[in-house]
Amino acid sequence: MGSVNNNGIDNLISASKSLKTNLQKSKALGAVVPAAAVLKVFDAIHGLEKSLSDPQFDLPGYLSVLKRLKEALRFLGDNFGMAIQWLDDIVEYLEDNKVADDGYILNLKKALKNLHELQDEERGCLDGGLLGAALDRLENEFRRLLTENSVPLPMSSSSSSPGEQACIAPSPLPVLVIHKLQAILGRLIANNRLDNCISIYVEVRSSNVRASLKALNLDYLEMSISEFNDVQSIEGYIAQWGKHLEFAVKHLFEAEYKLCNDVFEKMGLDVWIGCFAKIAAQAGILAFLQFGKTVTESKKDPIKLLKLLDIFASLNKLRLDFNRLFGGTACAEIQNLTRDLIKSVIEGACEIFWELSLQVELQRQTPPPSDGSVPRLVSFITNYCNKLLGEDYKPLLTQALVIHRSWKHEKFQERLVIDEVLNIVKAIETNLETWAKAYDDVVLSHVFMMNNHWHLYKHLKGTKLGSLLGDSWLREHEQYKEYYSAFYLRDSWGKLPSLLSREGLILFSGGRATARDLVKKRLKAFNEAFDEMYKKQSNWVMVEKDLRDKVCQLIAQAIVPVYRSYMQNYGPLVEQDASGSKYAKYTAQSLEKMLSSLFQPKPVCVSEVREAEGENVGFVVAVTIGGCGRRLVSMIATYPIPLTLMPYNDCNRHTTPLSLMPLLPPLETTIVKLLWRFRRGGGGRESVNCGREAEVEVGSGIGGNGEVLPQ
Repeated sequence: MGSVNNNGIDNLISASKSLKTNLQKSKALGAVVPAAAVLKVFDAIHGLEKSLSDPQFDLPGYLSVLKRLKEALRFLGDNFGMAIQWLDDIVEYLEDNKVADDGYILNLKKALKNLHELQDEERGCLDGGLLGAALDRLENEFRRLLTENSVPLPMSSSSSSPGEQACIAPSPLPVLVIHKLQAILGRLIANNRLDNCISIYVEVRSSNVRASLKALNLDYLEMSISEFNDVQSIEGYIAQWGKHLEFAVKHLFEAEYKLCNDVFEKMGLDVWIGCFAKIAAQAGILAFLQFGKTVTESKKDPIKLLKLLDIFASLNKLRLDFNRLFGGTACAEIQNLTRDLIKSVIEGACEIFWELSLQVELQRQTPPPSDGSVPRLVSFITNYCNKLLGEDYKPLLTQALVIHRSWKHEKFQERLVIDEVLNIVKAIETNLETWAKAYDDVVLSHVFMMNNHWHLYKHLKGTKLGSLLGDSWLREHEQYKEYYSAFYLRDSWGKLPSLLSREGLILFSGGRATARDLVKKRLKAFNEAFDEMYKKQSNWVMVEKDLRDKVCQLIAQAIVPVYRSYMQNYGPLVEQDASGSKYAKYTAQSLEKMLSSLFQPKPVCVSEVREAEGENVGFVVAVTIGGCGRRLVSMIATYPIPLTLMPYNDCNRHTTPLSLMPLLPPLETTIVKLLWRFRRGGGGRESVNCGREAEVEVGSGIGGNGEVLPQ
């Protein structure tokens, strides 16, 4: 405390001693009274120094002494100049009237010179001396109280539970501490130190909020647009973002808002709202909003629509909280960024929605699956439309469209969403017709149509989209499946029984040898036709087990009874021959077993992975989901390189797929072992066992942007 303006205080003490000595000789003079009063007050001020050593242990006493010090300094400020003027008059009187000797008067003049110098520096002395040091200590106590009582708030599981109402968080500081802060503020503000208090408060409290958020691992908020290729690569982060934003707003910033009001309420609305705005900005609310903006700037795809609606849902859920917490003029930056984010989300969602049917049409020029299975586009779009019509997304999509139309001063029609979904379904149906005509093999075309009509019937029945399309539409697709089943059987396996004709075998004239030759000829034709058809159709797929079983049963019913009867009647003719096994190649049971194995989804194997047109690199990886013990198989077609996931088994890597899941469950750790890498080159394919392991975080697919895969 004595280190501040020590020279000024020493001069003041020296002057006061000189005045005391000389004034003893001049007590009879009337001007001595005010001068003596000034010196008495200075002595009292100097005596307060020990009482202003530390405010921590007796804050009320410290504030009381500080108040007395302020009053005393005010007295000095008001009377110091007058006392000096009176003393000047005394010196002049003594000098003019020869009342005192020259040495005495000379010493008195030196003392007055020191006092004049102090008067010139009076303001600096008063502000930076004993009072300044005492106020500095009080600021330090203000910081200490805040720091020692500011504890990061953990995010509990109940912080973002479904259906939770707006949470008014309890005050993060004890009431007694708040009262102390208010008392300190009152004294510091009286000495023009409000800005210092706000700076300290914002620094400590924003740091505390950042510590609370740091525990959530928010590194993903810093991702730039160049760090991911599409929205799927950060899909899991978007779900986290919504929960983290809700926790930050409803708990952290809500608490800071209330605390700012409690501590700075007496300073006025503008002061405490401005203080809160600085805390919110420095603590990280802007990073949350910027992450959402980055998502809106990512590449457009259908999945992005759902993610934009997720962001819209999170913002809409917090709309009242945002308006209340960040509604003041001091939060203009937060308001502007929030408005920009909402605008980008709504415009992006509406743009993608209105382009969906066009995107489906553009896929019409791509070739259909070579195995006659259901194109990924069909299963994706049907599931996608069901999501759009579901309770989670339809209200959000409708609200976004209403807002977007209102911006253009257009009226929203209730059937807009429904009509557009119907247009998408019509586009899919047209695609199917176009793709069916693209097959060179009409039988494969029948399989393709069977697969897809049954898929539409089975997977839309009992769904929102199925209800929208109606029972007659569903029955129509079921009937189409039967229609194409009949044509499929007629044009393929249905031709085989006629090859086992009995003509000429009942009333033959050439004897037993002639009959044997005829049976051999017909069995050979049957075997060749069967083998060719079986080999070709073994590459075709029917993913739906019920359809697969039904079709295999129909084939078996068309062929096996005829073959069994034929072999029972005429088999002995060739079986007795030395080359009989060449013609009696199959038994009825072996035929039935072979036919029942048709159309199975194929195990993932390097030799069977097909590379998409124009792509020259692909990967086969084994996946297990940590903690669940489940093994999944998935084809991810949206990544920049072809990526096939297969179940990993220590005994047999190439096991039969358990399921086809384009998207993995969110927020789980996936252990990925890169088993095979293949590259097209010179018409051949190179296979290398890489055997590299990595651990990645997944959202709704393989985590990040596929960094575990070599370039």
